[in-house]
Amino acid sequence: MKLNNRYSIKGNSLMFLVLLVSNLLFFTVVSAQGEDQNWHLPDLSEKFKSHPKGIFVELADSIPIRGTLYRIRVPKNWNGILLSDLDYYKSADSQRNVKLLEMGYALSGTKRRPGRMKAYDPAHEIHDIISVLDIFEANFGKPSKTIQLGCSGGGTITIAMAEIHPDRIDGAIALCGATSPWMANTHLDALFVLKALLAPELPILEIPLKGAEMQSIAKDWENVVKAAQKTPEGRARIALAITIGQWQAWGGKGEAPVPNPNLNNTIELQNSMYESLVRLLPNRGTFGTTMIELAAPGQIKGNTDVDYREFYENGNELYKKTVEDLYKKAGISLKSDIKKVNNFPRIKADASAKKWWSKPGRTHIGEPKIPFLRLSTSGDGLVYPAMVKGYEDLVVKNGYSKLFRSAYVNRWGHCTFSVGEWLAAIETVKQRIEKGVWPNTKPKELNRLAKKLDSNSKAEYFEFKTVKKYNRTWVPDINDFIGE
Repeated sequence: MKLNNRYSIKGNSLMFLVLLVSNLLFFTVVSAQGEDQNWHLPDLSEKFKSHPKGIFVELADSIPIRGTLYRIRVPKNWNGILLSDLDYYKSADSQRNVKLLEMGYALSGTKRRPGRMKAYDPAHEIHDIISVLDIFEANFGKPSKTIQLGCSGGGTITIAMAEIHPDRIDGAIALCGATSPWMANTHLDALFVLKALLAPELPILEIPLKGAEMQSIAKDWENVVKAAQKTPEGRARIALAITIGQWQAWGGKGEAPVPNPNLNNTIELQNSMYESLVRLLPNRGTFGTTMIELAAPGQIKGNTDVDYREFYENGNELYKKTVEDLYKKAGISLKSDIKKVNNFPRIKADASAKKWWSKPGRTHIGEPKIPFLRLSTSGDGLVYPAMVKGYEDLVVKNGYSKLFRSAYVNRWGHCTFSVGEWLAAIETVKQRIEKGVWPNTKPKELNRLAKKLDSNSKAEYFEFKTVKKYNRTWVPDINDFIGE
């Protein structure tokens, strides 16, 4: 282990000594007369690292055995609260994290491991985060409060931490966090509709992450969807795929190609569906669910028991209105197309994959045991916001509503939150931990709080119109656990 990249400590036997050092750093004054009191300890009173935005102690090293890189920073004005983030290692100098240090928060986290794309396992990432929490406590003592937070994959493990490690954290904030098996099957459904109605010959499973074959498949799918958009029938079927799949009509990577559509305007909404879809079709930039497919032994995606008529009925009401308008204008039967999708050859998930994803930390069951705030951007084309509805319903069913809140930001993209929006979320969970009741989490109040904490930030929390019911909630049962 390295302290501040200058003072090296070898061997676990010195952990206790390091803890004493940290206590001296933060809670005692070392005088010139006190040298004989701690002659056996390294003098770290001058080891704070200077930074343009503040002064802090830093630990940056790798976790023994696993080798995952981690980073810890504790400011001189530490308020006793630790913010733990899966992706802190690389984001430590971001505007957001430097500001949090200025505000007195300690921060810690890891760097994502090499090979993650082909060997993804959120349970292992949780193990890494727990290890970093252990290292933090051994060096700096137990924080007064620990809040686990993170975006994307960091949000995924945050949800799990709230459910299975309430002994290690006091609060949780998951931003654009996926439940991997849910996400995989939500991704499957829209593509399955497109395959059934537009391109039976094109693959939708086990698509390579890169290479000539990937590029060929991507081009073929792009050509199919672009051709469909030129006909009334094709436009109707694109809208049907988005609606059944519960994908966002406005969401994706990069810059938004069109303004956020008026959901009551059929032409605007359908065009936005198309523009989003062409950016979410299989290609090198949409590797998220391929990564999930590669994680487990066997295929997690499946739809053998799905009734796509029911899935359509569960969709966003305004999306359905657009679908019905388009089908009427095209002069084709919506009922017949849904029947065709229902009759198309199905995909069976492997029991081995279900067994693997059933393990704690790899999926979520809707039982947060500490205050938990879940945030999403409305224009997230990677981690579908509809999943939050599925989680909310599980939380209500399981009786954990007092511990859970959700909020949405009106913005295109995945994890595109402003600094102020992050700070408002952190302050909200902090207040819930300290007072035992949730402060106001309505959009107006969250926006006011975001502006108060960072006046230069955008603050765009809003009331989000979501799906009637999320289609792909999956909670493992005994057969899943034993692999039958």
